[in-house]
Amino acid sequence: MHALDWTMVCGYFALMVVIGWWSHRRVSNVSDFFTTGGKMPWWLAGISHHMSGYSAVLFVAYAGVAYSTGITVYFWGFASIGIGVGIGAWLFAPRWNRLRAKLGVASPLEYLAKRYNVPTQQALAWSGATLKIFDVAAKWFAVAVLLRSFAGVPYTWGIVVTGAVTLVYCTVGGLWADALTDFGQFVIQGVAAIVMIVAVLSRLGGVSALWTTWDRLPAGHLDPATSQYTTIFLLVYVLEKTLEYNGGMWNLAQRYMAAPDTRAARRGAILSSVLYLVWPLVLMFPMFVSPLLVPGLKDATTSYAVMVTTFLPPGLIGLVLAGMFSHTMAMVSSDANAISAVITRDMVPVLWRRARSFGERANLRTARVATIGFVLTSMIVATQAQALGGVLSIVVSWVAALMGPISVPLLLGMLPWFRRCGSRAALASWATGLITYAVVYYVVKTSQATVVAAPILVSLAVYVGLGLVAPERSAETEEMIATVGGHDQPSASSETSKVPGVPA
Repeated sequence: MHALDWTMVCGYFALMVVIGWWSHRRVSNVSDFFTTGGKMPWWLAGISHHMSGYSAVLFVAYAGVAYSTGITVYFWGFASIGIGVGIGAWLFAPRWNRLRAKLGVASPLEYLAKRYNVPTQQALAWSGATLKIFDVAAKWFAVAVLLRSFAGVPYTWGIVVTGAVTLVYCTVGGLWADALTDFGQFVIQGVAAIVMIVAVLSRLGGVSALWTTWDRLPAGHLDPATSQYTTIFLLVYVLEKTLEYNGGMWNLAQRYMAAPDTRAARRGAILSSVLYLVWPLVLMFPMFVSPLLVPGLKDATTSYAVMVTTFLPPGLIGLVLAGMFSHTMAMVSSDANAISAVITRDMVPVLWRRARSFGERANLRTARVATIGFVLTSMIVATQAQALGGVLSIVVSWVAALMGPISVPLLLGMLPWFRRCGSRAALASWATGLITYAVVYYVVKTSQATVVAAPILVSLAVYVGLGLVAPERSAETEEMIATVGGHDQPSASSETSKVPGVPA
């Protein structure tokens, strides 16, 4: 990399830190730190939701899939999310918002203690937080792979530098910093994507390559489903992503909770859904045509980095690299805030009785310490990502498969159709889903489609089945479900809530 490239990357890091310190002024209590006090405008919630949903894994693992098998990665990797978030705009976004507005909930798992019981809440909290450590570790390692491809930076130093910058702004600024840096990163990413498309089109013969290139790709690269990523795999991924991206991935529930009212939460979800259906096509066009531009690569995951370093001049390489960073830093800072919320609101008070009487200042200090601890732990695990199977193995085989059993009782517990499902159904579905994963991944060693599908389908069947044959109902559960499923008028705050200096 040229000095101009390093200048662009350093400038990007500096901008993120400045936004973090600026956001620090808006955080005075735990509610501000975790849910912005319900003051985030819908468009910012939507962009932040979108940016927090994928990382530099796109430019490493997913780019490798696009290089090897073609467009199938768009359908199961992103179109499934767009469909799922669109469904969630009506089913889940308003309910998450009412949890904050009507019940004072600041953590995605906080309501579970009343909906089920404390043991159920703790089981989901501990297992989900542990899983997230490995998920975020994969994101750190993906960034390290890019830095090594671009500039020969050792993996460990790539993890340390990116993690340190992210740690600063997400610790001091909370969810406000996450959301505002998400917006800045979205703009930077957009410019970088356009630069990369222009460079690729110039190599392929001009703008006409947008519609004339496809028949030149290797056989099978235009198939939505393949022998590895089958139609069943795609359908299960829609179910998986509907749960994961509407709250199963805890940080995304916070975007719905942070909106001023249910109408704003729904609009933000719709915006994110549209972005997931459209924007990845822009980002991934260079990846789809990469076999024509850099054929014969031994490591397909380096295809995007090779194109960038080969086709772009000094300065623009740094811009595109900053755009890649933006994905990971958006997701990781978002995850760190969500995990911090769960630790502060759900785990620490159960483990330490004294924490139940903490005031606002002590709770805010606990939240920041939890954020630091989570990020540092994930960075340590990231240094061992290769020994754990690599980025794609962690993200698809681990996270996608295990997120389902955690998401089923969390998300379905808010819906009136599952009011009969109590703590017994929740714990049983969670446990059987995890056991199923262990069997199909470590014992039977079956296909990737089965590894992803089996845990969530078993978990769903057990949750619904126990609700039917052994129902558990209580007046408190009925009241909670009715409260979060009610109908609201747009609040006055939706008209006045905004980022200072930016129209709502």
